[in-house]
Amino acid sequence: MIERIFEVLMRSIERLLAIAFVFAVCLNFVDVIGRYVFGRTLSWGDEVQVYIMMAMTFLGAAIVTWRQLHLRMDILVRGLRGRARIALMSIEILVILVLAGFVMVRSTLYALRIFEVGQTSDIGTPMWIPHSAVALGFGLIAAVTLWRGMELIRGRQSARADSGDARI
Repeated sequence: MIERIFEVLMRSIERLLAIAFVFAVCLNFVDVIGRYVFGRTLSWGDEVQVYIMMAMTFLGAAIVTWRQLHLRMDILVRGLRGRARIALMSIEILVILVLAGFVMVRSTLYALRIFEVGQTSDIGTPMWIPHSAVALGFGLIAAVTLWRGMELIRGRQSARADSGDARI
């Protein structure tokens, strides 16, 4: 059930980011035409493109974590068997949880602080919105990692794990 929820959520985020990326490319094209043909650009174009890239980076990292496609030096994990392998994987999960949790908490507190003071960008965008992408991305990474850790404790391998790889 939870696997299905994560899968639907990640696919939805992926589609939303794909649409946002196409929008950013079109916006960039319009800006280039405007700059070189008409001598004018959209005042908000660059800023929106930066926000889209931020969302793609941090929310995309959650998708990569869910699909277990992140860069990883796993030669040691592949070489270990039994309890040693599980111990190393547990340490890896714990480190990711601590780091992702720390970044999520700190970025959430920052987004709340700039929400409270009403900070906006040059074009009027409330700055808590783009900064929330950091908190949301790392929160999703922590949630996925927590789920994978619970699956490891239960002795279940993730449905996404490669057959020859015990990544959880």
